[in-house]
Amino acid sequence: MYALRSVRIASPTFRQVVARRYASQAPPSHLSGATDNAFNRERQAVKEHAAATSDLWRKLAIYVTVPALILAGVNAWRLWDEHWEHKSHEPPVEERVEYPYMNIRTKNFFWGDGDKTLFWNDKVNHHKKDGE
Repeated sequence: MYALRSVRIASPTFRQVVARRYASQAPPSHLSGATDNAFNRERQAVKEHAAATSDLWRKLAIYVTVPALILAGVNAWRLWDEHWEHKSHEPPVEERVEYPYMNIRTKNFFWGDGDKTLFWNDKVNHHKKDGE
């Protein structure tokens, strides 16, 4: 019984202590007293600006960049298919005219048969040797 009465009497005091502790842990945006100076206000403004800016860039990365990359990929794929469709209508590589400025060799390459460059592609590149 005595314990119950002491709790009733101490409870307003207890509530005041707890309330003061919670009030002393206010967020930094509510600067007061010795902490309310130009440095802390500027620091808080920088933190708020950084939070807003990082949120903006996160939204841009998700909602603008990803769809743009998807559209660019689809466009590149469409152009790739159109290019090879166009190439399929050309005459075979062996029948194309070789002009004097094409495939000029002053000395042979030191790999393979010496006639093909490092990035030679048999589907696209052709070199008629003198004997052909």
